Order: sequence, then structure tokens, then C-alpha cells
Amino acid sequence: MSTVDQTDLLRRARDRRTATAPARPVAPGDPAAPAEPAPLSHAQQRMWLMDHLGQGGALYNVPIATRLRGPLDHAALAAAITGLTERHAVLRTRYPRRGDQPYQQTDPVAPVPLPVLDATGPEQLLAEAARPFDLAAGPVLRALLLRHGPEDHTLLLTIHHIAVDGGSLPFIASDLAALYRAACDGVPAQLPSVAPSYAEYARQERAREAELTAAADTLAAGLSGARPLSLLRPVPPGARERRAALHAAPVDPAVVEGLRVLGARHGATLYTVVLAAAFAVLRTASGQDDLVLGCASGHRARPEFRRTVGLAVNTLAVRTNPSGDPSFAELLGLVRTALLDAQQHHEVPFDLVVERLGAASRGADGTPLLSVSCDLLRIADPLVLPGLDTENVELDLGLAKFGLTLLLEDGPRPRVLVQHDRDALDGTTAARLTDAFAAVLTAVAGNPDLALSALPGERLAAAEHPVVTALSADPAVVEAAVVEHPDGPPLAYAVVRGPVAPTGSALRAALRGRLPAAELPRAVTLVDRLPRLLDGTPDRDRLPGAGPLPVARREDGPLDVVRQAFGELLSATPPADGDFFALGGHSLVAVQLAERLRTRTGLPLTGLDILEQRTPRALAALLATRADERSAALAQAGARPRTTGARTGTVLLTGATGGVGAAVLQELMAQGRPVRVLVRPESAHLPALNGAEVAEGDLGDLDSLRRAVEGVDAVIHSACTFTDHATDLAAMRALVDGWRGGPFVFVSSIDAYGRPPGAEVPEGGPGGAPVTPYGQAKLDSERILFEAAATGRGQAVAVRAPIVWGPHHRLRDQLRWGSTGALYQAALAGRPIGLPADDEWYGASWVHAAALARALTACLAPDHPAAGRVVNAVSGHVSWPDFTAELVRLLGSDSPITTAPDADEDLRRPWHYRADTLAGPLAPEPGEDWHSVLAAMVR
Repeated sequence: MSTVDQTDLLRRARDRRTATAPARPVAPGDPAAPAEPAPLSHAQQRMWLMDHLGQGGALYNVPIATRLRGPLDHAALAAAITGLTERHAVLRTRYPRRGDQPYQQTDPVAPVPLPVLDATGPEQLLAEAARPFDLAAGPVLRALLLRHGPEDHTLLLTIHHIAVDGGSLPFIASDLAALYRAACDGVPAQLPSVAPSYAEYARQERAREAELTAAADTLAAGLSGARPLSLLRPVPPGARERRAALHAAPVDPAVVEGLRVLGARHGATLYTVVLAAAFAVLRTASGQDDLVLGCASGHRARPEFRRTVGLAVNTLAVRTNPSGDPSFAELLGLVRTALLDAQQHHEVPFDLVVERLGAASRGADGTPLLSVSCDLLRIADPLVLPGLDTENVELDLGLAKFGLTLLLEDGPRPRVLVQHDRDALDGTTAARLTDAFAAVLTAVAGNPDLALSALPGERLAAAEHPVVTALSADPAVVEAAVVEHPDGPPLAYAVVRGPVAPTGSALRAALRGRLPAAELPRAVTLVDRLPRLLDGTPDRDRLPGAGPLPVARREDGPLDVVRQAFGELLSATPPADGDFFALGGHSLVAVQLAERLRTRTGLPLTGLDILEQRTPRALAALLATRADERSAALAQAGARPRTTGARTGTVLLTGATGGVGAAVLQELMAQGRPVRVLVRPESAHLPALNGAEVAEGDLGDLDSLRRAVEGVDAVIHSACTFTDHATDLAAMRALVDGWRGGPFVFVSSIDAYGRPPGAEVPEGGPGGAPVTPYGQAKLDSERILFEAAATGRGQAVAVRAPIVWGPHHRLRDQLRWGSTGALYQAALAGRPIGLPADDEWYGASWVHAAALARALTACLAPDHPAAGRVVNAVSGHVSWPDFTAELVRLLGSDSPITTAPDADEDLRRPWHYRADTLAGPLAPEPGEDWHSVLAAMVR
């Protein structure tokens, strides 16, 4: 492996250019000149917000990989990539924020690193393409060159979507080719004049805010009463994995040609015909006449911005509601009209429309109205570099932006593609949609006058009451039914399973975050089983006619404070039961509202709490409950948190209120070590129970991190957002910036290994692709720490841990998520559990929280064998059959356990992680075997 010296490459390339071209000064308006801060465009604002809320990860990475065969000039390529960022300022722009508001900050031109690595396999490209970006720190463009042989390379450019869209890529490719040719020849590049910057585009868009807002009102009115596709399952709130599955079916080229002819005969494009076919397929599958699909639309209509590189794409909502049983040709006419109408407003940002829709932008179960899209794909031309044979390299990051996307890939071998979010749609339904889509396209190419009822396809979902849908989204609910009541709200019934199952009151309270107030049931009554008719449907006449159940509702919370904060951000003070979304709230306002209420009440609150509770009354009740929890904890402690300065030997501990941090804090205090804990102000009372010194702050407050690390003699960094990787990386940088000596122990994760090549994984051994965004963030954090330690600051240790088990309530939740979560939820519901075939060992690696705490504190010893290394902390490995059998026993479940060829791929984990260095402190103490800790977590 080798790394090209970028400064030297750039100097050599520029020397060749200046031999024939005189240097020019940077003038005002020159693309190389740093620009003044600019606002984000609406599209960028949405992208930034998703990243800020931890919903981004690799989802918005745009990888461009090209195989290059022939004599490659490395220096010229490095200079060309840097020249690309000089020409297009958006490629060297980062996105910090002032207060709540992000802004664009364009940095001066600097060499773009182009590391050259020996190619070892396709996993290298996937791992690099999936590595998350830090939008605040930049850069938003990365380059990597893999060497397969002396004249055989793969170039990977990865750009964050906030800086480019599909319409930008041809300009990037042509400019890079021209810049490379010029660098090879040592002459100035022959390029078109520079288009206006993307920052100027954003400024002009923001200047039209009033006009765009008025148009958004019109578009929102056109979506009144629309509902999401009923085929999609509700996705629980919070960070989503967005794991994609892709299904394909071939299409005869003659069919595609027939579709073109059909479109031309009706004054429609091929895309319009494909969109109409998607409407027809989904109408049949869902039983819904009224459907809304999303269509991507570039809005570079203004001539001066047509060559501007940046995010100039918008989503159009196309709605059709054909009555009766029209022919496909008639549906095509309706879709053509609807699409043309939508395109008339292609410059109106869809996030403005969402704001105007409020609560109507989502279905009763929280599913976004625009969860389904349709597109026409054409195989892109590869990047062309002079003197080289080039070929596109396909990279699929396996992530889904929409719940469901229907596509036609046009080319020599056309095919239908259906991509779906695994959490939103099951694979069987998606496969049937794929076959139906291909069949409908084939049928209408031959006979567009067929009635929609005569087209191929079948009903795939029965209509379901929104309350049943919402209740069924709870993993503890096995079955649900609703009885409409003539004198008021309906009555709901649920069958629940497991010792930790919710009460009827708790289920109804949870529905308040998923359903409009008008759709809430009067009560949720728990029953042992649902009586059924002969056809298998619930016998509603035999369900108990229980009256309303008491609903726990508090009236002593800070309701006036909450209503005032609502009014400040939403322009009008709402009633106590005013809905956040109906009042014009959206994700960014939720973050701002949570920060405001957190400051005023001193109580923990997140943007997700706002989105889930929705009304001032519910939020006030939540805050009152958290105030009671704080008072109880302080009363038990008998004193306020101490805030004295650091004593000799003080250890800074981050994440002390989490499951791992709490165990580490207990271990340090048992050893008599002085401890300073970093906690949010609203949680500062919790560590005081152990007499720790408190440093108020959090991972997002970098100044608080620098203050916390000042004067301490050691650091154990266990805090992590898990989803906001940019924040995690910025926090690590801030901590190492303030670190002045002593040991620094970082709690990393075995996710950093990705999918290792061998079943036996040595400490610090090689990993394998794909690496999850979470694992990549851990790798990047390790790199930051070890680079700082190399300057002589002190000894650094990265301890990679697997899933952590223990009795702490935060650790109990880990059973519900990840690989073990699917097994837990299935056992809790009594569903069949399919495990991978036992032709080889598969299972989970785990560590007890107390053992991990002993291992982490042991690493603080001077000259510990772990110093300067990556080590593992693993208590043991348990096979999936053993784990599942014990889980079923503890839950009292009757789930049958079988082996299944289609078992969840996440369960195919054959790895055993060596933990030799820390074997001593990891040795189990009484009660730390996996049977005991699992029993403690299930209780």
C-alpha cells in the first residue's frame, strides 16, 4: 500500500501548466475565491436536517466509480480533481451552523487527497463509498484510486448529495476529462465559462420565498385528502436503517419500443407511460383509486444555471384518481395531465408543500404521503479520460430513499426494477409487484385499450382500519380489531404477548403519537384471544363491550411554557391539544422547539419527543413525568451535584448515564478513583448519586467537551449518538484537541471490523466490507485518536466491544434491536422463528457491562499491554439456536424454532472475536454468564 504525496503532485502538475500559461491573480467573482456565507437551498436544508437527525449516513452518498485501463498519470489526475473543486465551489463547501441555522461556507482551494491503495476486493470500494461525511467540517468530496496492476486502476469519487444531483454528473465528468487532458499536456484547460455558483442559486431561491410559499399553498390544496399507499407498513419513529432490497424482471426490447410508440401516439414521453403503468399496478395491488407518486425533477430551467453543479433537483407529487374502470389509454391521459400540471411548479420545493400539509403529510400510522416513487433509468456513459479505456463500476450501497420505487431500466437489455425499504414492505409482496409491473408494461404495449381491471395483477392488501394498523405496529401486539361505535369514537381490542407487554392504557397513550385526535379509539381493551367467524375474520359481536378505560393524563405539567414556545416558533399560540403538524410544524422546527424547551425547563427533551407527542398537553405531561423522575433521584441522593475542580488522578467519563457508562462509573468509584462525568444539564443529578464531579455538556456542544477534558489525568470516552456520526466525529476531535496527557480509552465497536474474511477475528485484525455507517464512524474516531497519540500526548487504547448485556434499563433495550431484536420480537409475539441452517456456527458475540467496565478501567494503568493498540472486549459467543431457545423459555413463548434458507442475513454471523489482551479483567464473576444476564434483561 502506498499514498501519493498530494502536495508534490499538485506542484508538479501546476509546474507543467505554468510552463505555458502565466499565473493569474484571484479576482473578485473568481471561482477560486472564498465566497461569503450563503443560506442553504430548500433541497440542501432537507438534506442537512436528515443528516443532523441521524437519518443520513450513507443514504445520501453519491459514489462514481470508473475502471481505468492504460497508462494513467497520477499527478495529472490529482491536479484535475483539485481543479474540479476550484471550478465548482460547491465541491469545497461545508455546512456549519449559527445557532439553529446552517449556512454554506466555501473554503479556499486546497489539494484534494488522492490515496492510492492496492486493490484487494470490491469491499474496498463499498466501504469507502459508504463512509459518512461530516457536513460541518467538510470536505463533501473524496477521491480514492485502487491499483489492480501497473496500468489498471479504479477511480472512486464519492460526493455528498448536498453538493450534487444527477444533472450535475455530466458536467463533472466532462470538466474532469478536460482538466485531466490539460494537466497531462501542461496547458490550460479548454472549458466553457464558469456558471453562476450554487451559493448564488440558493440566494436567489431564498429571495423568492414569498412567491414559492404561495405556490406551495396551491400544491398542498391539490393534495388534500390524499393518503399513503396502504401496502406499506408503518415504520417506527426514530433512526431508520433504510435497508434496501432490489427485485428485477426482464422486459423484451420490443416491449419498450412499443411503449415509446404508444407514448408518441398520445403526446407522452416513455417516462409518462411507465408512470401510468406504475399507477395501474399499485391501484390493483392496493385497491386504492386515489394515489400519489413521487417523481424526480431537475429545476435548472433558468438558462444561467443550466451548467451549475449542485443540488438542483426537486420531488414532484403526481396524483391521480381515476373513477370507474377506464382503459389504460384513458389512464395515460390522466397521468400525462397530472404530470404536466406538477411540472408547471417544478421550482416549488416539496419541503414547503410538506410544511403546508402539516399532519396531512403523513398517514394515520406516520407513513409519509410521498413514500412511493417511479423513475426511468438509462445506463450512464462512463467517465472518459484521454488515453485510457474506461468502464463504469456499479456500486449498490443497499439503501432505500423511498419505501417503494418502481423503475424501468432502458438499454440493450431492459428490465423492470422494484426497490423497497425492508422495514416498509416485505420481500414477497415486492416480488409480486415486480412481476405485475413487467406484465402490465408488456400488456399495454400490445393493447393500450385494455380496461384496468383486465390488466395483469392482483390485490395484495386488504383494507385495514387505521387504529388496527397503528396497534399492529407495536411489537407486543399479536392481533388487533376495532368496533365502530355509533355514539362516538370506536372501541379497540388487542391481544398482547410476553411478560413485558403493555397495558391497554399504555397502548392508547402510544396511539396519540400515531393517529389524529379524531381517529383515536375511546379505549383499548386487552383480550386473551379474538373470537373469529368461520371465514377467519374477527367476530366483533362477541368482543366484550367494555366502556371507556381510564386514560392516564396529567394536568400539572408546564403547559403554558410549552404553548408559549409553540407560539414563538409557529406564529400562533396553539390550544392545549393543537397538533404540531397541523400547526405547520416540521422536523427542523421540532429540533428548535426541543432545544428551546430544554433550555427553559432544564429537563431532557429531543426533537423526536416533539414529533411523537405532537400536542402541548402531551409534551407538558411528558416534562412533568421527567421532572418527577429528577426530584426522586435528587431526594435519594440527598445532595446537589458537586461541581468542584479536578483532583489529582481524575478520570473524565463520557456517557455516564448510559448502560456502559453507568457500569464504568460504578467500577471507578469502587476503585476510589476521582471521576468527572460529562452529562447534559437536565441529567446532571443522576451521576451525583455516586458522588461524581459533574461537567455539564453533551457531544453536540464542542466547547463543553473541551472544558470537560481540561485538567483531567485520564479519559474514558463511552458516549455515542449511534446515529449522528458527524456529531460523534466532531466530539472525538474536540476531546483529543483538549487532551494533554495520560491514558485515553475509547469504547469502539466490533462493527468496525465489518464482515471480516475469516471466522476467527484477531484483535485489530483486518476487516471486510460492507462496514456499516456506525462501524465506519468508530473506525474514523479510532484514527483521530491514534493520530493524536502519535504526537506524544499519551497512551491511547481503542476497545472494540460487541453488544453489551446487563441489567441497566438502557441495556435491556438492546435486546429489542439489531440481530437479537428480530428474534426477541418474534418470540414475544409467538411467531415462528427461522434461523440459518446449522452447516456452520452462527451466533452473537457479547460482553457483560461489568466485565467491560473492568476491562476499560484496567487500560488506564501505565504501560498497559493494550496501549497504542486496538483490542477486543468480549465475554463470550452464543449460538443462535442456544440463544433463541433460552429466549423462548424466558418469555414463556410457544414460538416454533426452525432452520430456514431465507433466514435474516443479519443472523449469518460466523465470527469469534479474540480478546486475549484483556482476558484477565474480562474473566466472568458470579452472575455474569449469558444465561443469568439474559434472564435479568428479560425480566
